[in-house]
Amino acid sequence: MPPPSDIVKVAIEWPGANAQLLEIDQKRPLASIIKEVCDGWSLPNPEYYTLRYADGPQLYITEQTRSDIKNGTILQLAISPSRAARQLMERTQSSSMETRLDAMKELAKLSADVTFATEFINMDGIVVLTRLVESGTKLLSHYSEMLAFTLTAFLELMDHGIVSWDMVSITFIKQGLAFLWLLEDVPRLCYTHRACAEKIAGYVSQPMVDVSILQRSLAILESMVLNSQSLYQKIAEEITVGQLISHLQVSNQEIQTYAIALINALFLKAPEDKRQDKHLNPLDLPVTDMANAFAQKHLRSIILNHVIRGNRPIKTEMAHQLYVLQVLTFNLLEERMMTKMDPNDQAQRDIIFELRRIAFDADSDPSNTPGSGTEKRKAMYTKDYKMLGFTNHINPAMDFTQTPPGMLALDNMLYLAKVHQDTYIRIVLENSSREDKHECPFGRSAIELTKMLCEILQVGELPNEGRNDYHPMFFTHDRAFEELFGICIQLLNKTWKEMRATAEDFNKVMQVVREQITRALPSKPNSLDQFKSKLRSLSYSEILRLRQSERMSQDDFQSPPIVELREKIQPEILELIKQQRLNRLCEGSSFRKIGNRRRQERFWYCRLALNHKVLHYGDLDDNPQGEVTFESLQEKIPVADIKAIVTGKDCPHMKEKSALKQNKEVLELAFSILYDPDETLNFIAPNKYEYCIWIDGLSALLGKDMSSELTKSDLDTLLSMEMKLRLLDLENIQIPEAPPPVPKEPSSYDFVYHYG
Repeated sequence: MPPPSDIVKVAIEWPGANAQLLEIDQKRPLASIIKEVCDGWSLPNPEYYTLRYADGPQLYITEQTRSDIKNGTILQLAISPSRAARQLMERTQSSSMETRLDAMKELAKLSADVTFATEFINMDGIVVLTRLVESGTKLLSHYSEMLAFTLTAFLELMDHGIVSWDMVSITFIKQGLAFLWLLEDVPRLCYTHRACAEKIAGYVSQPMVDVSILQRSLAILESMVLNSQSLYQKIAEEITVGQLISHLQVSNQEIQTYAIALINALFLKAPEDKRQDKHLNPLDLPVTDMANAFAQKHLRSIILNHVIRGNRPIKTEMAHQLYVLQVLTFNLLEERMMTKMDPNDQAQRDIIFELRRIAFDADSDPSNTPGSGTEKRKAMYTKDYKMLGFTNHINPAMDFTQTPPGMLALDNMLYLAKVHQDTYIRIVLENSSREDKHECPFGRSAIELTKMLCEILQVGELPNEGRNDYHPMFFTHDRAFEELFGICIQLLNKTWKEMRATAEDFNKVMQVVREQITRALPSKPNSLDQFKSKLRSLSYSEILRLRQSERMSQDDFQSPPIVELREKIQPEILELIKQQRLNRLCEGSSFRKIGNRRRQERFWYCRLALNHKVLHYGDLDDNPQGEVTFESLQEKIPVADIKAIVTGKDCPHMKEKSALKQNKEVLELAFSILYDPDETLNFIAPNKYEYCIWIDGLSALLGKDMSSELTKSDLDTLLSMEMKLRLLDLENIQIPEAPPPVPKEPSSYDFVYHYG
């Protein structure tokens, strides 16, 4: 008879003693169980002890988390969180530096546990740590290891959200300790405004600071910036753009990653009024001017040369931070994209006049002709605006009242006209000299193209948690969006000519241009010139060929005999896909633990037993590079206990995490296993491929259909390949739509020979 569901069998360890094998009744109070364990080893004062996991992060077990204990789990008897916090508090203030260092190492490890963190914070542990940081010049010089552990513990404690960052800043400031600044050029603030945040900013400003201290300092500053407006202001006053950029020029990619993460945080917080050009040295700009054009230019150049074109492969987290920076940079265009043109604003109307002047030369301006009347000027303007391709010939300002793209389209047109004047004039004059029915309207095309580029690049949308698809070419130019527009408007004009399009074909041309751009972007060209070459190879005839090829691969398999053969083969292919999915589940995958994306990610691993009867899972210290053994995964779920698989917004962790719920990308990668009695195992897949693999594999385990996009794609690919192999002998032979008719029976069967 199986044991009751509220009984779990565990092993409990204690240093220097034989392990105890116990059956824990989950209905009993935890204190009673601990007393029984202590009695087994004759340990007095059971209230001084608690249980925690022996493997992984070694988290404490509480009444709230005891339900997570599974059969076969190895536990440890340990000092209770409150007692451990009190002991560590005393040891961190010891006169012996060795004792303090050992205490900080243990504190940095235990602070990841929310139970311990609560006890330590309640003892004013944050205040103690900030005092150590504020007096950290000696530590920085001779005991950098201790300071690194101090910052790690501080970061872990704050990450639980028990204490708000604003409250911490008050605690820091009230210490009022004198600082020993690490750089002479760091501005000194008045005594009452010195805070630990400024001290950490000093570590970031220091050029030869220990790597581990610098990593943690950058991570803490990122959290401060994102979580507190007042701390953001203090940090922004302390650090210049040049000091942050210096950390991008190092060879350590982790430091570079932390630095870009901090830059992204500062970018998000940069006020709108700081996004204007100023005639200052970009390196001396405070980080409040992070979105300043000069600062962006220098930042882009450093990232391109020292990160993207460095001699090391770009890791996943760095790729994500580059993607975030790319999105935030393009989001600076959102204001112009959503700004309508005011037809009565003379300054804005002058831009349209400038477009006309550059295209048709100032000499042709009717206002320069003696005796030209108002009506004649209006007629000339209307004619020119029509040649420029505006929809509203009389008042082209009305063309820019739709958002998006709003004024951003006009900005792009003016940039093209001034920076690439020859290209602009050629496009306008070339179309104005064509027959009316074949002219490409430049104005209308530019407006629609700008809108299309905003949609493709998702201008105005927040970065997605799981994406890392940055494009190196956007870091090669200070005005990447405008340059991209210039390349694509030439593509549009070229495609228009290749299609011999008329005004009625405008939408068809735009669809082809969108397809050309979206087919070229995934190749991730290293420069805008390479992107231009890629577009050149995707001519209209090539797009037609690709479409035809894709269509033929579908149409060739629609005749009844082929359909019948497909239906016969399909179950075999589905079984093959099913086995591949189950094999992948047996290999297992690592998943990022749910929480804030920050300094050091935490992972857990899950894999299916080789007999397909049990799912094994457990926490990991680092993202694994190879296979994780079953023995190292402490937890397991019998497949027979799985009730259902839910995805997206139906997942419990998506309902709980409002920030995650709002992130569409994360929502699309989330799934949960619901198992007996009422437990869940929550996943966020690292990418869409892994998501499909696991959804398919789990569905197959439960005897359900595999319905992911990947299964459909694999089925189409494998079916197509198998069909072509089986039909090789029928090449160039027309397969009839219907089977041949059955002939009539012969008049006699005399031709049949009977063997005697």
